[in-house]
Amino acid sequence: MLTAAEVLAQNNFGNTRTGGLAGPMGLFLILVLAIATVLLIRNMNARLRRLPAQFPPASGSAPSGAGRADATAGEVAGGTQVPDSSLKPVNGPQQP
Repeated sequence: MLTAAEVLAQNNFGNTRTGGLAGPMGLFLILVLAIATVLLIRNMNARLRRLPAQFPPASGSAPSGAGRADATAGEVAGGTQVPDSSLKPVNGPQQP
């Protein structure tokens, strides 16, 4: 009768030396990924070089500060006051 140690010690994975294709295939995949990464970085750099240094202002010439990307939620937008959601309690409504 086999003990638990003998069952666990058996090599049930077959002969691991035949058809040693894992090493070369892994090298091939790493080389393909490295080449793809280099080509993608070159393409991205070429596209970034073609961008203008500064973009022209948006058409309609909005008042200064209205087109800011860092405008807060509490500022006036479209003539109505937008409530600032950052003032709401984090843990939900508070009980009195």
